[in-house]
Amino acid sequence: MSNERFKNPITESAPVRWALIAAVLAFLALFVLTPLVIVFTEAFSKGWEEYILALQEPDAVKAIRLTLLVAAIAVPANLLFGLAASWAIAKFEFRGKSFLITLIDLPFSVSPVISGLVYVLLFGANSVLGPILKSHGLQIVFAVPGIVLATIFVTFPFVARELIPLMQDQGTGDEEAAISLGANGWQAFWYVTVPNIKWALLYGVLLCNARAMGEFGAVSVVSGHIRGLTNTMPLHVEILYNDYNVVGAFAVASLLALLALLTLVLRTILETRYGSELSAGQKH
Repeated sequence: MSNERFKNPITESAPVRWALIAAVLAFLALFVLTPLVIVFTEAFSKGWEEYILALQEPDAVKAIRLTLLVAAIAVPANLLFGLAASWAIAKFEFRGKSFLITLIDLPFSVSPVISGLVYVLLFGANSVLGPILKSHGLQIVFAVPGIVLATIFVTFPFVARELIPLMQDQGTGDEEAAISLGANGWQAFWYVTVPNIKWALLYGVLLCNARAMGEFGAVSVVSGHIRGLTNTMPLHVEILYNDYNVVGAFAVASLLALLALLTLVLRTILETRYGSELSAGQKH
């Protein structure tokens, strides 16, 4: 009898287990699946032709292009930062390491709206730096550079936080062995470190890209909502919906939903095939 208890740690009765499962499924259906269905239903409510026309509308095209441009700048920048930060934190001992890790986690604890407001206070027209930059023909706030900076700020932890625990778990043994065999620092990094972290790196880039394309709060503060110039896809959705252009709003929103679904699928594939290599990062 005691052996059976150790073999089956689940002591709840079958009705309780099924009730819990049903509650979870109902919650997911209500708060995840239903909104997703509504997005695509409203997007195609007037037919496929209206859906395509909504995506071909000039402001929508410009919003899509701007979103892709911002992601194309922010994601590589955060990739380089994540690699550098994780390499320094995991492979070296130095003063202020814990403080650096705290700074990396800062965007997770600060509201995106607050981070956007900080850039307005730093580079706005009434700030100290704003007039100086303007005198040199540079505009940060209410322009693309401000959107890029705000996006980089809210997304820079993703790559680093995936790599740091994994690289700490791997230690420095492989790199030391490579250097002892004659490799220089760059060769050890490129041929030893990168292959060991490639799937965690891809995982972090995937999450970073999804957040960069879907960021609303920080971008909303620094963009100025200028149609055709500083509106990304999430901001364009808001403007269309406020203008009672329901089909247009949900058509653009459907692209963001497709991005979320694609991210989820790729994330599931990575976790299924390379779960052991990602497990160290997900423990932290």
